[in-house]
Amino acid sequence: MVKFGLQHPSFAYDGEGAEIFQTLKKTILYAEKSGFDSFWVMDHFFQIPQVGSLQEPMLEGWSTISALATVTSKIRVGTLVTGNIYRNPSVLAKMGATVDVLSNGRLFMGIGAGWFETEAYAYDIPFYTVPERLKRLEEALQIIKGMWTNDRFSFRGKYYRISEALCYPKPIQKPCPPILIGGGGEKVTLKLVAKYGDACNLVGGPKTVKAKLEKLREHCKAVGRDYDDILKTKLGHLIIGEDDKEVGLMIQRHRQPGVTDEQYNDWVTYGTPRQVVRKIHELVNSGLQYLIFNAAYGNEEKVLKLFAEKVMPEIC
Repeated sequence: MVKFGLQHPSFAYDGEGAEIFQTLKKTILYAEKSGFDSFWVMDHFFQIPQVGSLQEPMLEGWSTISALATVTSKIRVGTLVTGNIYRNPSVLAKMGATVDVLSNGRLFMGIGAGWFETEAYAYDIPFYTVPERLKRLEEALQIIKGMWTNDRFSFRGKYYRISEALCYPKPIQKPCPPILIGGGGEKVTLKLVAKYGDACNLVGGPKTVKAKLEKLREHCKAVGRDYDDILKTKLGHLIIGEDDKEVGLMIQRHRQPGVTDEQYNDWVTYGTPRQVVRKIHELVNSGLQYLIFNAAYGNEEKVLKLFAEKVMPEIC
């Protein structure tokens, strides 16, 4: 059965100050009631250019999911995805265990190597080459799992070293919360998924996804991992309208200049409810099991209602 997650990447339409959390609370409760399996925020300190202007409001991700865990009871919470370079992995392991306890076992741990150079320099966070960030991510994954599953854990790597680190209370989920690794890099990232991940998170259309999953299957075989043990997820944008005219107007507002048709179709699932159902079936046929959408900015409430009432019953 296909499951759905909802990502909320923009707080620009949620009001001012404390009103932001009240809007978030309303959104996540609607998602929980409608059958979404998870709710995600980004791990950024200011808005990324792909979504909006740098000056838009941006809540810190881990603080946000901690608060959201207290007002929900079933839906999973996570960051899509945590930038590894922003925090020491031993501290991140402690944070993750805490959120899993506070949520009664509902953390979905998203993590990636980190990529937003402008943000890192703005916050005086060391930024490294792509290979260095990926090597740090591999060490971080070992530390996080080790601290979650051992009474005491020591690790001596090239980049991180911890000694007899304690992590109590342990996460509620056993053996530990699921770890979703973001990114589709075929040589390194998907190999990390095969070695350490419980889920991958890809972007792209059916053709791209199918090719990435074939590479993941190869990595699983090489490291002796059961390919079927890994949850295959995708992140994308959702635009849905009652009719073609409404869909067209939403696309005009959303589509950025210079984006090709192929690029747009890879990232955005759009159409009337019937068209969206067909496109979701195509994604599932490519090998995906779990689809995470963010909804049209400024139209999130209406898009979610249409999706929950007219699309999800045809899929789930």
